[in-house]
Amino acid sequence: MSVVEILHRRRSVRGFLPKPVPRETIAKLLEAAARSPSGTNMQPWRVYVLTGPAKERLTRDVLKMRELEPHREKPPKPYGEYDYNPEPLFEPYLTRRRTVGFALYQLLGVERGDRSASWAMAGRNFEFFGAPVGLIFTIDRSLQQGSWLDYGIFLQSFMLAAHDYGLETCAQAAWRHYHDVIRPLCGLPEREIVVCGMSLGYADESAPSNKLITEREPVENFATFVELPNLEVEGGPDASVRVL
Repeated sequence: MSVVEILHRRRSVRGFLPKPVPRETIAKLLEAAARSPSGTNMQPWRVYVLTGPAKERLTRDVLKMRELEPHREKPPKPYGEYDYNPEPLFEPYLTRRRTVGFALYQLLGVERGDRSASWAMAGRNFEFFGAPVGLIFTIDRSLQQGSWLDYGIFLQSFMLAAHDYGLETCAQAAWRHYHDVIRPLCGLPEREIVVCGMSLGYADESAPSNKLITEREPVENFATFVELPNLEVEGGPDASVRVL
């Protein structure tokens, strides 16, 4: 499968089989993703891989915290060490977010406005959607936007590499809400910020959530092809260029 085909086939999977992923496979995926470009080769990524009891412990601790304040749109403080979106969100981004949210909840049988059901469904994030592997990605809090840009390239590289191995993923910014639970379990130093989590495993094609097909804007809606006027050169190759 070509890279372009993988890009078109990649999706966020929210239902996984319990089939384990070998540790050496995870290491190969990380090794491939580490070939991602970064400014002056800074390689700002740090990754914590959780499987088995470690993953189960993190899931248990986060779900226990969520029980303290059920049916809330936001978990207990601290909420996260960076803002993912501006609030209130504005158009066209607000409509896009609502559209995918409503489509997913419709597949899951959650009625619009049912805060209790949506809160419970959001809790599946913190079970890594049943995936056998959970990953936590961090970055040094002193690094700036350029390194965060590099980090996005690394995450995409990892997801594409996973697809090449027959694995699926779901990147989850929601994990940043519980950095205070993640920090002691994974031994995160204070200088590191939780960027996101990710589920990794084999897709359960019977899961209703995996029927979700998200739309993308057509190229003409987000790309501008800049074209300059024709150039005419007078007086030979050493002459100045005049724009017509």
